[in-house]
Amino acid sequence: MTDVALEAGCSQATVSFVLNNAPGVKISTQTRERVIQSAIALGYAAPTFAHMQASSDDSADHGGAVGFLVDQLATSPEAVVAIDGARQAAWEVGRVVLAAQTMNDTEMEAQVIRSLQPRRLSGLIYMAIFTRRVEVPAAISDLGIPVVLLNCYSDDHRYPSVVPAETAGGRRATQHLISHGHCRIAVITGEPWMEAARDRLKGYRQALTDAGIAFDPGLVVTGNWSASSGYGGVRALLGLTNRPTAIFCQNDRMAIGCYEALKEAGLRIPQDISVVGFDDEEISRHLHPQLTTLILPHRAMGAWAAEQVDQAKTTNRHAVKKLDCALVARHSVAPPQAGRL
Repeated sequence: MTDVALEAGCSQATVSFVLNNAPGVKISTQTRERVIQSAIALGYAAPTFAHMQASSDDSADHGGAVGFLVDQLATSPEAVVAIDGARQAAWEVGRVVLAAQTMNDTEMEAQVIRSLQPRRLSGLIYMAIFTRRVEVPAAISDLGIPVVLLNCYSDDHRYPSVVPAETAGGRRATQHLISHGHCRIAVITGEPWMEAARDRLKGYRQALTDAGIAFDPGLVVTGNWSASSGYGGVRALLGLTNRPTAIFCQNDRMAIGCYEALKEAGLRIPQDISVVGFDDEEISRHLHPQLTTLILPHRAMGAWAAEQVDQAKTTNRHAVKKLDCALVARHSVAPPQAGRL
């Protein structure tokens, strides 16, 4: 949509309304034609637009749709990103995605599942906002359609499931700092009960071991994913006799607090202390300096889940698919100053 908007000379929202044939939105014929012609010029297939029109005209027919159940939408952007990844992959094969939020409420979840039964769904994606083990409701099995788990998994491995490769991500973040010459690397973790926090810490320790660097528990500070816990964690680390030369914040929000605490102490990033985050939230591009971080692959996970709908077989045992968390190198990492090694 960004490419088409630039080509057509309009907003991304206008492109979305035109290509999705949004009802009740008054857009001139000339603008609609310009958007469609721009999309065609960029290589998008013209038959796609005819299919979109047919889908809009037959709004009561949900044949071939993919259901998408998620426990929470509002805590972070990951759920919306995953839904959009699933929507794009499903749309490429002529399907729509019907999404519903359950708020971890068993009664609401049961009601949503019941509401899906009369619809002709080709499959269902079941997502948890926090990576974790889940017990898939029996009512989902009763739907008699393929089911794929997103950002969660079940003990019986009955369904295909996809999660981020959190341990590999934690290792990659730490290795990046080590590759710049850092040996005294602190980590501010998320809440220990969460798998993401434990796995990212596991990756941190693996990277230290691989590099022959002794693990120092004094460099591990427990946070809670918030900016304030990042700020407090850095204040504690700066109180050490031998402070770290680099800090791995397990998410970008804690990195925001980390930045503030370091600047308040008169320390420069990355000249005095290097910082790495995790999640690649929008804010990471606008910090000064821009934050080196890792991408949570929720868009790719959503697309993978939608693609697996046709292949999901509940009679088989499925391994958990782990998608890579790519590192985005920006400007918050540099070698430690001489004398700080």
